[in-house]
Amino acid sequence: MKLFVAAGLGCRKGCPADEIADLVRLALQEAGFELSALSGLFAPSFKQGEAGLAEAAASLGVPLVLVPQAALEAAEPRVLTRSERVVALTGLGSVAETAALAGAGPQSILKRARIASANATCAIAVNEA
Repeated sequence: MKLFVAAGLGCRKGCPADEIADLVRLALQEAGFELSALSGLFAPSFKQGEAGLAEAAASLGVPLVLVPQAALEAAEPRVLTRSERVVALTGLGSVAETAALAGAGPQSILKRARIASANATCAIAVNEA
């Protein structure tokens, strides 16, 4: 059985890659995982072109996967964190949590709810496939 570990991300426009990568490392640590367990970074498709996300994925040695809105919406009922500001902007309770859950698949569970830095959010979801 292989564990699939997804880091879901949200960020402000122009967020630096090192801030994102540091937040991913912290979220993984708090979830009890080594960086080597990480399967990929998952972010909403509306973050396409956000250089910090792509650079963070490259520096961590994992793929960046942009998740379609429909997949985010399907995962949304399983989030643990709800931000009314984020709901107003995106229709999602938590961008990072929905991206992590959608990225890890329909049977996934959150191992680390959303944590935030100054300009980014990260959540960790896992799926035992």
